[in-house]
Amino acid sequence: VVGLQGDLDDLPGLVAPGSADLLLCHSVLEVVDDPAEALSRVAGVLRPGGRLSLLVANRSAAVLARALAGRPDEAVRVLTDPDGRWGPADGLRRRFTSDVLGDLVTGAGLVVEQLHGVRVVADLVPSAVLDTEPGAAAALLALERALSDQLPFRDVATQLHLLAVRL
Repeated sequence: VVGLQGDLDDLPGLVAPGSADLLLCHSVLEVVDDPAEALSRVAGVLRPGGRLSLLVANRSAAVLARALAGRPDEAVRVLTDPDGRWGPADGLRRRFTSDVLGDLVTGAGLVVEQLHGVRVVADLVPSAVLDTEPGAAAALLALERALSDQLPFRDVATQLHLLAVRL
């Protein structure tokens, strides 16, 4: 196993085409200049049968979070903004829906194998509950696993985790 860290712009110079078995691309597409181009570079270094683990911020979760925070104007902005941002102070450059993410991945020549939600309800549970209730953390983890691939719950998770393969 060889671990490499670098910028996606430099990926073709770091990794030979068609040589990687697995690429982890977590919280990256939100900040690159061109997500489609970045995924094209990723696909180019994966060998046939190579896998991509992709984790991104979920637009739908941000809509829900802004609404629950009492900021309906920002919730509407996340929903309608082309990049899924709630305003100039938003710390993320963009967010994705499951459909857009799937289209980007297939557009790069990869096949989606799985799509799961990460932190479906965990961000909504007060930490005081987890700290004081015996077994609460384990029960929350079991619930997260049960909800992670179930609609509509998957699509309101804080993050989307997509696994794809290059055929």
